[in-house]
Amino acid sequence: MNPAHIPQALRALLGEREIIADPAPLLADRRGRYIGQAAAAVMPNSVENVQKLVRWCDEHRVPITPQGGNTGLCGAAVPNGGILLNLSRLNRIRSLSLADNAITVEAGAILQNVQEAAAQVGRLFPLSLASEGSCQIGGNIACNAGGLNVVRYGTTRDLVLGLEVVLPGGSLLSHLAPLHKNTTGYDIRQLFIGSEGTLGIITAATLKLFSPPQTTATAWVGLDSIEEAVRLLTHIQGRFAERLCSFELVSRPALALSAAYSRLSPPIDAEWHILLELNDSLPRPELADDLAGFLFEHGWENAVLAQSEGERAELWRLREDISAAQKALGASIKHDIAVPIARVAELVANASAALKQAYDGIEIIVFGHLGDGSLHFNTFLPHIRSNQAYEYEDGINRIVYQHTLACQGTIAAEHGIGQVKNHWLPSVRSPVEIELMRTIKKQLDPHNLFNPGKLFPPEAT
Repeated sequence: MNPAHIPQALRALLGEREIIADPAPLLADRRGRYIGQAAAAVMPNSVENVQKLVRWCDEHRVPITPQGGNTGLCGAAVPNGGILLNLSRLNRIRSLSLADNAITVEAGAILQNVQEAAAQVGRLFPLSLASEGSCQIGGNIACNAGGLNVVRYGTTRDLVLGLEVVLPGGSLLSHLAPLHKNTTGYDIRQLFIGSEGTLGIITAATLKLFSPPQTTATAWVGLDSIEEAVRLLTHIQGRFAERLCSFELVSRPALALSAAYSRLSPPIDAEWHILLELNDSLPRPELADDLAGFLFEHGWENAVLAQSEGERAELWRLREDISAAQKALGASIKHDIAVPIARVAELVANASAALKQAYDGIEIIVFGHLGDGSLHFNTFLPHIRSNQAYEYEDGINRIVYQHTLACQGTIAAEHGIGQVKNHWLPSVRSPVEIELMRTIKKQLDPHNLFNPGKLFPPEAT
């Protein structure tokens, strides 16, 4: 179909109110790294209308790019033609079961709203991200988001009990019952978690809930090295087991940026910092004292413990403001990587040395989730604050990713592949794996209409 005729055809199909009059704000990714194009952008208000749209696109061979809160960093929700399908209006909380510790929500529900809905009935939905005030559940599932609480609760994949998905062709795959056990054949839902919209359009999900913590102990610990931080992690897991909820690594440069941005004083002086938090679902007033005693006993005395909720909030603000604080340095080349925890120090040391040798004056900001081996390894070139920095992206990526792979790591820990990293997929997945993924894609989406140009390397669509 002629792209110029698509908006008029969609008005007849969906109605005027579901067509976005000015899609321009939705066509760029969060960083302005990619600016997309679309013949039309739609915001359906029902699952049935999503199905109608998909059937129409299948009939006319029109590509579809699904989009949630558009907070991703890999260009996965930026359209390259066709139709942009924004799911923001599918945002209802459908049901909540205390007996099953489960909540069923639509894909456009904002993560923070899901957290609050759970809290209102005395439960916790533990997925926690810096973008939780604007990111949406469908997007969280599509990229298998991680966040701050993976050590205790796992990634998004571990929190999904059921999915509702519109498949290419328009049929609806719906299994939203809050079953905690089901061994009847292949677990089809797992195909769509982390698939970045290439296999189906997630319209709803049933998610796990937990008892909220009644006791929290939060500490900021200064250390000389990442190796020492890993030893701290090992010892604290041995002592406090599942009570360890978060274990965040912050470099000296990252803390300095955040402290200046937040107008807060750094808690302590050190080359490396750990923000750790213990939770208990029972009232245990002795937990903070136990943590303080543990740190002192093992020689980790360069530490502060939050003595109030206000102090705890300030410590977490220093961690969470790192991303926003980096904007002052201009455009960055970001890396969402993970390696085995025992090799994090090796990766940071080797990749940093290689980058500094290749790019004089390069600034490296390292922070992230040491408790699961996932790091944000961000680089800034001196005197280049504009998107001109992306001209150096391939060379910088090559150094970072080669060292990541040498440590048996991955180039995408929790943000996905999108279009920024799809040509690197063969470096982390074997030919057999890529061929299997390609076969699944062709079986479900034979005309390659769902989010084309994303996830798969350019020659493997």
